[in-house]
Amino acid sequence: MSRIVSFRQMKDGTKEDYELLDESEKVYALGLADRVLEALGKLDHSLEGYPLSRLGHSLQCATRALRDNADEEMVVGALLHDIGDELAPYNHAELAASIIRPYVRPEVYWIVHHHGLFQNYYYVHHFGGDRYAREKLRDHPWYETTVHFCAAWDQSSFDPDYASEPLETFEPMVRRIFARKPHDPRYTAVGA
Repeated sequence: MSRIVSFRQMKDGTKEDYELLDESEKVYALGLADRVLEALGKLDHSLEGYPLSRLGHSLQCATRALRDNADEEMVVGALLHDIGDELAPYNHAELAASIIRPYVRPEVYWIVHHHGLFQNYYYVHHFGGDRYAREKLRDHPWYETTVHFCAAWDQSSFDPDYASEPLETFEPMVRRIFARKPHDPRYTAVGA
């Protein structure tokens, strides 16, 4: 049987309790890449109506980033940008960004976090929405990179005739990114 903490309320926890939990979380985190890849695989059977599954779209987006010579963090960001679709269909970008945030530089986090707003440019006007809503972020240093992410990789990755790399191509990248020591989120610049 595994050890458990002594408290029933967190306020009663001891230093030893929290050291135990810290160690447990570190061990659990070692399996994060496996869980992320498993969640990504589930996108192969989701959201009908598109010419590709969400996994196919994700692979195509990551393949385009890879072939555009994006660095590994950006390629993994492209691969995982829609991983939140299953559990958060109306704020999937925020969920995907939260998953990668401790492991990538703030720029990649910011792009994944905002890609939903930037993607609105392509379709939201058909529903009476403001396709230029992203303009409120025009002065942000990563605005143009996010425009490129969406224009070159995301919005163009619904082509069933495009030869995407298989998931196995990206698996080592995912494993390397999630094997990193996570940044302390208290010190990661969210708005940066």
